[in-house]
Amino acid sequence: MIRTIFVLLYIVVFSLISLPMYLAERIVRASSPERSVRLSYSYISWGFRCVKAISGTRLTVIGKENVPADQAVLYICNHRSFFDTVLMFPLMNNPTSIMAKKEMEKVPVISRWMRLVNCQFLDRDDIRQGLKCILNSIALVKGGESVCIFPEGTRSKTNEMGEFKEGSFKVAQKSGCLIVPVAISNTDNILEKHFPAIKAQPAVIEFGQPVDIKTLSEDDRKHLGNYVRDIVAVMLEKDRSLYE
Repeated sequence: MIRTIFVLLYIVVFSLISLPMYLAERIVRASSPERSVRLSYSYISWGFRCVKAISGTRLTVIGKENVPADQAVLYICNHRSFFDTVLMFPLMNNPTSIMAKKEMEKVPVISRWMRLVNCQFLDRDDIRQGLKCILNSIALVKGGESVCIFPEGTRSKTNEMGEFKEGSFKVAQKSGCLIVPVAISNTDNILEKHFPAIKAQPAVIEFGQPVDIKTLSEDDRKHLGNYVRDIVAVMLEKDRSLYE
């Protein structure tokens, strides 16, 4: 429980530091909204890196070189833990918007910073609001900002991935951007398996080769969710030896 206490104390400190940072962000936003987004993204990334360090997580990152540095992409990730976002966010091209569940909007401090980097809060029970999130994400990608989606819709409670919902892929289908499959392993062993205690554990994040929808067969384009899910499944199985 010591790590849990330290993480909670850090969140309090982060919240206090955020007060002057909000002021700095507003000043920057007045002259350059784009710089404001980058400032906010850097600040959140720094905060998440601190949480990772305090938690004692030993992270192995594979395939980061697969991510194009000069264009916006759609990251498609499996979902195991709250720590998925903590570990993933600092690794993505700057800036990147995450599509998070609606409940995250209620988290003080963090939710405000997430809004400042254009994160979308998805209400899974509201079809119209879900469509709006997708449309906003398409616009972000067309404007040069990457988007990260967890297409299972919720954290997996077992070792089996859930279905990758096809609607998540509309962002790539309508914007023409590349899809970067991402396999996240063993993050549930940091927190969820022994909540509320945080345990120092190894974790693995692997970035796969980008998928260009235009090069796929008609059948693969029709079942894009299953196609990308299969890629992630292969990486998850390959990476198992790195933490077991």
